[in-house]
Amino acid sequence: MGSKNNPANRRRSPLSIIIVFGLCCFFYLLGTWQKSGFGKGDSIAMDITKKTECEEDFSTLDFHPHHNIPIPDSSKPKSKTFKPCDVKYTDYTPCHEQDRAMRFPRENMVYRERHCPPQEEKLKCLIPAPKGYSTPFPWPKGRDYVHYANVPFKHLTVEKANQHWVEYQGNVFKFPGGGTMFPQGADAYIDELASVIPIADGSVRTALDTGCGVASWGAYLMKRNVLAMSFAPRDNHEAQVQFALERGVPAIIGVLGSIKLPFPSRAFDMAQCSRCLIPWGENDGKYLMEVDRVLRPGGFWILSGPPINWKTYYQTWKRSKEDLRAEQRKIEKLAESLCWEKKYEKGDIAIWRKKVNPKSCKINPANFCKSTDTDNVWYKKMETCVTPYPKVNTANEVAGGELKKFPARLQAVPPVISKGLVPEVSIESYQEDSKIWKTYVATYKRANRLIGTSRYRNIMDMNAGYGGFAAAIESNKLWVMNVVPTIAPNTLAAVFERGLIGIYHDWCEGFSTYPRTYDLIHGNGLFSLYENKCDLEDILLEMDRILRPEGLVILRDEVDVLTKVMKITAGMRWDVKLLDHEEGPFVPKKIFVAYKQYWVGNKGNDTSSSE
Repeated sequence: MGSKNNPANRRRSPLSIIIVFGLCCFFYLLGTWQKSGFGKGDSIAMDITKKTECEEDFSTLDFHPHHNIPIPDSSKPKSKTFKPCDVKYTDYTPCHEQDRAMRFPRENMVYRERHCPPQEEKLKCLIPAPKGYSTPFPWPKGRDYVHYANVPFKHLTVEKANQHWVEYQGNVFKFPGGGTMFPQGADAYIDELASVIPIADGSVRTALDTGCGVASWGAYLMKRNVLAMSFAPRDNHEAQVQFALERGVPAIIGVLGSIKLPFPSRAFDMAQCSRCLIPWGENDGKYLMEVDRVLRPGGFWILSGPPINWKTYYQTWKRSKEDLRAEQRKIEKLAESLCWEKKYEKGDIAIWRKKVNPKSCKINPANFCKSTDTDNVWYKKMETCVTPYPKVNTANEVAGGELKKFPARLQAVPPVISKGLVPEVSIESYQEDSKIWKTYVATYKRANRLIGTSRYRNIMDMNAGYGGFAAAIESNKLWVMNVVPTIAPNTLAAVFERGLIGIYHDWCEGFSTYPRTYDLIHGNGLFSLYENKCDLEDILLEMDRILRPEGLVILRDEVDVLTKVMKITAGMRWDVKLLDHEEGPFVPKKIFVAYKQYWVGNKGNDTSSSE
């Protein structure tokens, strides 16, 4: 072989150059001859050309965009502009309005239950904030102070002055942590409970406060890593639930009346009545039976107030000793029939524990509820029957499944999932869902770095699923109201088993809360779920009602549905933007982000002013 540096290899033979030149000329002349139409290859060339040409019929092709927001057409009518409501609606609660409530019977507190307006009576305007409205104080200061302008009601400062519920100090309300049954403060009261109930070690995570007042019990439990769902009716104790939410404490407007509570069975680790004045022994015990339904096996029930310690208070309560003694005996007998064991009675407090399973109980099978779907509760009448325990095999087994202590409970697989009690959900799909929500929440935090801080404390997830969003964002600086729509798969039991709180709700109706009670509202697939069920405009107006000025909305949905949402919100004083899905711009799901503008109502007219 010659060297590659040999100059002889660089020369080309004159003969090879002549041959190449000749071939080029030959093929040039051949091509010209065929193109002229006289060559025999003409028909072959034309056939090949025809076969490679595109068909002229494009009727089967679709060139319309499917994953893009359409460019606004100035020739089309503009979006509807929603005007502010009259200032008399500043504290409007559509399903708990006094005028409508008075049309219903007072027996069993029916008039204090949900009574929503028909479609033709729904407000189609924006609920104004009161003049002087300010962003609530950040937690933990917000637990103890509320701006007077935000909830301008002094009634409780007078009526409950000696019980230290709330005090008026200049332009703020102060909440000293007192209560009717804990004059020494909520902390001291909880310390006494903790001497019996394992509050400190994470065994107790979810709690229910029936007739909560301003929710100081729930407020002070939060620093002990316990989430309390508080409820009270909208009655003459004006704004008690509104005060609770303004403080940053979970609460809803509600009452123990004739309808089942909007929670699944075995939801709460602890429940209490602190002078809630619910007649536990009346109506054949159905109120205590309803508490039993939502109390987990092994859970605790606390009663402080009448008739406990009746020997001391019978004169103060203006009731006879015999009447109070009979009432307590009735409660004691009823608790025993529910398989509850009394653990403590001292002073003003009595505590019962629901047994972990029915093996050692003497419950008459005839008293069990006949319905097998104990979580079908939306607008269902309360029953005078005992909710059966889930089946167990051993004497020490916890009925329904044993839960890990919080915070390990948050990431553990809920028993309803591991036991296959949620249709079409496996352990693997549940774990994958949890993993995905960690990614999604990271996206939200990149879009707004204040997410996860006390700036957005009261958070609502309008279509919570298994609580993946709430679990991913969980922090002692915030809490999430996990709403499971009544038309969605029933996953709320899994939410509670994770140590989170939530509620059933139908978004075709108003939510049981006051205006301006949530800092951040999240919804995954909500509008696709309700697109053909009710007017999307009504849902968005309800979201605006419960969202605080300068609050944040994050929706995750199909782009076609979000296009409709954006058209409606264009007239709602929201600043909106659309973000691509984490997997890129070609994914048909998008992320809708909106900020509610700050504005307040003006007296004397239907307009409002921006400030």
